[in-house]
Amino acid sequence: MSSDLLEALTALEQQKGISRDVLVDAIEAALVTAYKRNFNQAQNVRVDLNIDKGTMKVYSRKDVVEEVEDERLQISLEDAEVINPVYEIGDIVEEEVTPRDFGRIAAQTAKQVVTQRVREAERGLIYEEYIDREEDIVNGIVERMDAKNLFVGLGKVEAVLPSSEQIQTESYGPHDRIKVYITKVERTARGPQVFVSRTHPGLLRRLFELEVPEIYDGTVEIKSIAREAGDRSKISVFTTNGEVDPVGSCVGTRGARVQSISNELNGEKVDIVEWSEDPVVFVANALSPSKVLDVQVNEEERSTTVVVPDYQLSLAIGKRGQNARLAAKLTGWKIDIKSETDAREMGIFPRAEEELVVEESEADEYLEAYEYEEEVPAEQAEDFDLYADTDEKD
Repeated sequence: MSSDLLEALTALEQQKGISRDVLVDAIEAALVTAYKRNFNQAQNVRVDLNIDKGTMKVYSRKDVVEEVEDERLQISLEDAEVINPVYEIGDIVEEEVTPRDFGRIAAQTAKQVVTQRVREAERGLIYEEYIDREEDIVNGIVERMDAKNLFVGLGKVEAVLPSSEQIQTESYGPHDRIKVYITKVERTARGPQVFVSRTHPGLLRRLFELEVPEIYDGTVEIKSIAREAGDRSKISVFTTNGEVDPVGSCVGTRGARVQSISNELNGEKVDIVEWSEDPVVFVANALSPSKVLDVQVNEEERSTTVVVPDYQLSLAIGKRGQNARLAAKLTGWKIDIKSETDAREMGIFPRAEEELVVEESEADEYLEAYEYEEEVPAEQAEDFDLYADTDEKD
């Protein structure tokens, strides 16, 4: 074997991180194939590659049998004992059969096979790298696009951003830098395939972990996320540290932290509310920025009836029912919103021997940092009967 090939193996091991043993196995397999194809040999052979000495030898392998049926694969016990008296039935006899001009042919074949094996090994390394990064956020560069998918370069691999995982209000151009969330990594015949998303709730979680040190170090915990990508999201946060304000930590000074995340998501509004194990408090917080007068809980049906001031009914429901819908997703409770007037007429508010059970959230001072959507006209409230029940019609 030439010194050039040995040097190439060393370089591949250093530059590609591929074990020399893997490369040697690939070359030996290539040499066996080359020998059989170029010398019309069908016998069982083995190639011995000595990296240190730079030599390679081909050995035929024959089974020792009592009666020979195929001379290419078998040898009689008598003939085997001539070579070495210790041979017995069932042993394997090896004999060197290296052709004189085998080196040139073997080098050409080995080059092709080694290249393929090196490519496969590289794909394996890339797969192992990115399978460990599932559910993580990465930076990418937009490389190209077709009718449905966007292809994002992540360095060693090109990721697919399907149209269903794109924020519809965003537009992309070649060489744009974007943050994406790895949702899935698959092995394919052409190498590892990485799928990414811009709409997954996990992207929002990872952005907060990057932006808010208290979340990154575990002081503040994100309990749940409800997201309508590109438009509005809600997250609930919690801490066991009484000296830390979980909502304030996420909002940042003058809303700087949450604004940075909103900018990364093309202006998506993000409501941050404090989590509570008490559904009364949690549901009331989740409906922010609307003020809540009362929350009545039905544990069996896992549903709540929420009473809000008349003038805040449309705000509680939100544009196209979005605020109520996101609050329901965030809390995991069905939410039925009623105006104060309707609740009084139905006799469910105020409840006997009860004062107002929900105080205004302490987070209101932080929520002023956001620009919420305008209230929808009250007469539109009847369109959202999943979350509100009102007979008012102007």
